[in-house]
Amino acid sequence: MKRYFPRVLLTVVAFVMIFSTFGFGAAANGGTTSQTKLTELPLAEIFGDIELSSSRPTSVIVELKAESIVEAKHKGKKQTKASLKSERGKVIGALKNSVKDAEVKREYDYVFSGFSAKLPANEIIKLLALPGVKAVYPNVHYTADVISAEEISAEEFSPNMMNSAPFIGSNDAWDAGFTGEGVTVAVIDTGVDYTHPDLAHAFGDYKGYDFVDDDNDPQEGATQYHGTHVSGTVAANGAIKGVAPDANLLGYRVLGPDGGSTEDVVAGIELAVQDGADVMNLSLGNSLNNPDWATSIALDWAMAEGVVAVTSNGNAGPNNWTVGSPGTSRDAISVGATQLPYNEYTAALSTSEGVEYPTAKVMGFPSDAELLALNGEEYEFVYVGLGAESDFEGKDLEGKIALISRGGFAFVDKAENAKNAGAVGAIIFNNVAGEHADVPGMAIPTIKTELSDGQKLLAELEEGNNKVSFNIEFSNWVDETMADFSSRGPVTLSWMIKPDVSAPGVNIVSTFPGNGYAALQGTSMSSPHVAGAAALLLQKNPQWGTDDVKAALMNTAVDVIDPATGEAYAHNSQGAGSIRIVDALNTETLVAPGSHSFGKFVKDSGKQVEKNSFEIKNLSSESKTYSFDVQFAGNPDGIKVMTSKNLKVNAGKSQQVNFNVQVDTSKLEPGYYEGTIEIYDGEVTIDVPTILFVGEPDYPRVTGAFMDKAEGGYYVGAYLPGGAEVLEYNLFVLTPDGKIGGYVDTLGTFTNAPTPYHEFLWDGTVQGGIDLPNGDWVLGVYVEKAGVTEYKAYLVTKE
Repeated sequence: MKRYFPRVLLTVVAFVMIFSTFGFGAAANGGTTSQTKLTELPLAEIFGDIELSSSRPTSVIVELKAESIVEAKHKGKKQTKASLKSERGKVIGALKNSVKDAEVKREYDYVFSGFSAKLPANEIIKLLALPGVKAVYPNVHYTADVISAEEISAEEFSPNMMNSAPFIGSNDAWDAGFTGEGVTVAVIDTGVDYTHPDLAHAFGDYKGYDFVDDDNDPQEGATQYHGTHVSGTVAANGAIKGVAPDANLLGYRVLGPDGGSTEDVVAGIELAVQDGADVMNLSLGNSLNNPDWATSIALDWAMAEGVVAVTSNGNAGPNNWTVGSPGTSRDAISVGATQLPYNEYTAALSTSEGVEYPTAKVMGFPSDAELLALNGEEYEFVYVGLGAESDFEGKDLEGKIALISRGGFAFVDKAENAKNAGAVGAIIFNNVAGEHADVPGMAIPTIKTELSDGQKLLAELEEGNNKVSFNIEFSNWVDETMADFSSRGPVTLSWMIKPDVSAPGVNIVSTFPGNGYAALQGTSMSSPHVAGAAALLLQKNPQWGTDDVKAALMNTAVDVIDPATGEAYAHNSQGAGSIRIVDALNTETLVAPGSHSFGKFVKDSGKQVEKNSFEIKNLSSESKTYSFDVQFAGNPDGIKVMTSKNLKVNAGKSQQVNFNVQVDTSKLEPGYYEGTIEIYDGEVTIDVPTILFVGEPDYPRVTGAFMDKAEGGYYVGAYLPGGAEVLEYNLFVLTPDGKIGGYVDTLGTFTNAPTPYHEFLWDGTVQGGIDLPNGDWVLGVYVEKAGVTEYKAYLVTKE
């Protein structure tokens, strides 16, 4: 099991106490005792739970006290590349003198001041002590935020397949004269096939940079395609059209076949700003709901310099708290994924006579035609456990149906694995009582059942009845919905609403290397819709700042309605809503920021008051009077918001609006409270999402676990979004049928584990010195945090 592990944690202020004098004597008869004297040796801040006692080579990002060129500029100070190079040189020289094995790879000066380095973890303390070092951050691993990809043959391709751009209003924007002309969008990704006939127009002689191979050719890497697809959604102009077909593109390859890391992402951001990009798209991420500080610093200063940064929100939904970095960034525009309107179907299964499956329903499918193609045929079905790649080994699924149990990992991955094994469809049954979620856009037609019907199917296989047939019929039309895979907020520690907005991200057809086209899905596909929309807004309003662009998109987004409830999805699912380009182009008012979090209220008694504010810009040629109303869902007692009754803003001017929220926790149950700030100008209402928490938020206490081979043993650990007061690791047998077997041993018990992950070195033995055999095992993780206990089990591999 290959592990790419981001070292991201709460800030720890490190220091060393030096014993200058040692005196441990005692004088009973009026004598004196020499007192221990302590002298503090100041160190830089270290972000991340790096095992400082390990000799393992560790890659870090070093931030210098000397401010970057952009930071200094916005603080009214003078800074030059030469002076920064000199300061960096002093620190790098001192580092290499102190740590002989230290290696320096990247150097930064424009939106981030510092460098990346690799050195033994137990030598990092020397780095922290060097003059001029401000902070040390982990070098986080990133991957492309895509779930599935299906290349479309020339025979099957139709330009009408690119229907997501028209859905958000691109065609109407083009008709109004806004096509992105004169605006440059940087795609920070896996590279781009700039020779594609639909993309060649967007590139000049200078095309960007490849930070993976360290050359000036950002061509898509072999076997890679992600950046080309993203680029097409932004600015294709040929057989298909992207959102901003006349925009210019620059490509920055920061992800190789195995992903990339902070050091290259920051370098890509820096160079994109220096190269004059107006917008940058980062359809990449990791699964940790915690900021990657170095990337966030770079993005924040890029935004301050006038470059609109757009990021994908992640593909770990539908649960709350699943957003990952850099979607957790405060300033960048984070984007969730929606599915375009689609048809809904009913499904019936048949095996042997007399056996019924009343809970069978359509779960998801790639296209109507593929779903309906299951009708009229009888298929062999094969049980493949949890549907992991290894579960298909040695089994013939070609042209068959994969029977899969829920659990272990995402539904979309199960369907993708089944498709890769040759299956034409899948049946996923629940592993607990009740119904599980629909997941639009699955890689193959997928039927879901409850546990009871799944057990019937397994019993049929035991009896030798391994044939199944389907009866699938049209039921009704469903409007735009949130994709089940789209990661949800809020962000831990900052408690911010994420995503900021949403856009189409299911079965998005765009360009593919080699003059082809492909349908991909993921928030990676949603983000470039917003980047393209930003290009259209900047063409019309070149004087706008990044906050203006973000506000226009958020203020004019429309609510996405959950068909299961008939109500709008939660703020942490859709953000401000699904973007609508024409409304954003025509808006006469900007409200920034476009969403608010009042944070958490934990006072045991009495009332707690928190303050906030936003700015209203009147873009029209006439003065406007705005009224305000704040509503929290259910109008709960105990929450009171105080703000202005009415506010007059002259034409072309802006004003700040202050408001306070007063919370009496004694009148409220602990939990998450969602509200809306309504701003009305007499004609148009702008809804600004807002949230607050009473008590400790309900984030998951543990979100993953790992076992990774290392020198001298195994690193065992867990992902802990809020840390843990008590943490215990228990090992269990994994049975041949994929269930949890007998207890083996407790590998470790710990207290006060930090966020967002904990790890320790285990020697590979159990029960007093017995070597644990290599293979798959179940790691149970018990966590206590803020009065909440949680116990989860994860499949791990000892190699």
